[in-house]
Amino acid sequence: MPPDERVIRGVDDSKVLSADERARLAERIRSRALSIGVGAASVREIDKMNIFHASVLAMRRALGRLTLRPDHVIIDGRAIRSLGTPHTAVIDGDACCYSIACASIIAKVTRDRVMRALAARYPVYRWERNVGYSTAAHFAGIAEHGVTPHHRHSFLPVRQLTLPLDGVIAAPEAAIAEDSSAR
Repeated sequence: MPPDERVIRGVDDSKVLSADERARLAERIRSRALSIGVGAASVREIDKMNIFHASVLAMRRALGRLTLRPDHVIIDGRAIRSLGTPHTAVIDGDACCYSIACASIIAKVTRDRVMRALAARYPVYRWERNVGYSTAAHFAGIAEHGVTPHHRHSFLPVRQLTLPLDGVIAAPEAAIAEDSSAR
């Protein structure tokens, strides 16, 4: 964000804003920002490397998409040795740092758009409402219809619902049959 301009009134932690407020603010942020870079990691990458390392990868991708190369960035959370860009980490930064709050709004609006697009393809998971967060309706959709390529298999409830128990269940029956034939 330009350091010499006044802040956009209403910018706050994206989690405390309504979806309509975030969308309105995202447009104002986009019109004023010197540069915006959005990065993401795929479900496959998250499952392969874990959520932390995939988040770092997404941050690197976002930094790589900036049209201006920053000398230093401010990030939400703890310092990341492997980020590759000089940075200052601010815990709960989206609640107290204007630039981080702006970035969190852009990120949340972008993610919500992706989730609404997925909801059109997979309506049983209610992604237009829960935008991928754990809710009873979302878990009910998983329990009834299984998982999609967009679900993280490393996420414990998904992993529990997708355990391959066929071989495990068949084995005790075979063992009982073998045991009774030996008598």
